[in-house]
Amino acid sequence: MDHFPKSFYWGAATSAYQVEGDAVNADWWHWEQQGGGTESSGAACRHYEMFCADFDLAQELGHNAHRFSLEWSRIEPQEGVFSTPALEHYRQVVRALRERHLEPVVTLWHFTLPQWLAAQGGWFAPRARFYFLRFIENVLPVLGHQVRIWITINEPLVYAYFGYLKGTWPPQICSLPRAWALINQLARAHVSAYRLIHAWYRDQGLSSPRVSIAKNCQAFTACTGRWQDRLAVKLRNSLFNLYILNILVRKKSLDFIGVNYYTRQVAHVQKKNLMNLLLDSCEGAHDPREKNSIGWDVYPEGLGMLLQMLGRKYRLPLFITENGICTTDDGRRWRYIQTHIREVQKAREAGIEVIGYLYWSLLDNYEWEKGFAPRFGLVEVDYRTYERRVRESGRLFSQVCRSGICSVEG
Repeated sequence: MDHFPKSFYWGAATSAYQVEGDAVNADWWHWEQQGGGTESSGAACRHYEMFCADFDLAQELGHNAHRFSLEWSRIEPQEGVFSTPALEHYRQVVRALRERHLEPVVTLWHFTLPQWLAAQGGWFAPRARFYFLRFIENVLPVLGHQVRIWITINEPLVYAYFGYLKGTWPPQICSLPRAWALINQLARAHVSAYRLIHAWYRDQGLSSPRVSIAKNCQAFTACTGRWQDRLAVKLRNSLFNLYILNILVRKKSLDFIGVNYYTRQVAHVQKKNLMNLLLDSCEGAHDPREKNSIGWDVYPEGLGMLLQMLGRKYRLPLFITENGICTTDDGRRWRYIQTHIREVQKAREAGIEVIGYLYWSLLDNYEWEKGFAPRFGLVEVDYRTYERRVRESGRLFSQVCRSGICSVEG
């Protein structure tokens, strides 16, 4: 299988808060103003005003799909008050993508909440799921006729880990029971959203959409042959990679599986308790790997392993909704892209239905608590002038997007 099919989705992804700038009604913005993170998101990439030019670049690079998110805090800046200009803005975003023959892949929630909802307890607010569904009900009439692919929730376990277990993201809670409860709350929110979206399309007489979550997956490997390390790998794969997917598949609420993949974790358990089984990782260099600029292992074979596991277990189409590297070495970026696409190719040759690959990210962006230092973009952003410059890796990737061929040489 030398060629990817013409129907394959090629492109890149962004998230609203990370690129738009000045999301002043978001909980993250409020947290930043209180001193959270390494630096403020500020104007970010000014994508809110420059989206047409950015989509011109995506079109120039041969992309046929683009994933972006809606900033809930712009659309509903106050409880129950929906902004017509913000909704119209996102209508124009979808229109701009369609005019450039880019399939919109729309994420409804990508980590940030309206500050008014965060003040009520965020996803633990008594009416949080109602608010989320009401938000979707206001979005669907504006975007639904032009959108066929929806991501309801981005990386639920990443949000639970950083916000409710490790406590480095707002609301900065460190509690395993709360993190676990949040994962289940997000699973319920997705199921309700999935049913709502499908019902709206049926009522409108439209073809069924494709709805999923974006599930961050990691490859877990054992540092040693010790039983503790081997048990940790099984436990982490079961809980981190599969737990929420098992729930959503049982509830028949996934039309495909959105897979976000970046790296692996090497389990090396120091003490025999649950938290150590879940969290301890090897800091040694017994298996040295190339790393990105924030220390994550480059481990492309992990993507292949995950695609084969997920494809065989769930028998659903798989869509790579994020995969990328932050680095100042653009040659390394291209090698990362190339080696990971090869793994997608191998999975397809093994009979796994993979329908698309979206690189993270189209643009350099605000990388949450790490600020602007990590550089993920196919397109470099000068944060002083906001000028864009397409990197060579972006141009090499564009050859794959246009031809559907990724060389297996070199």
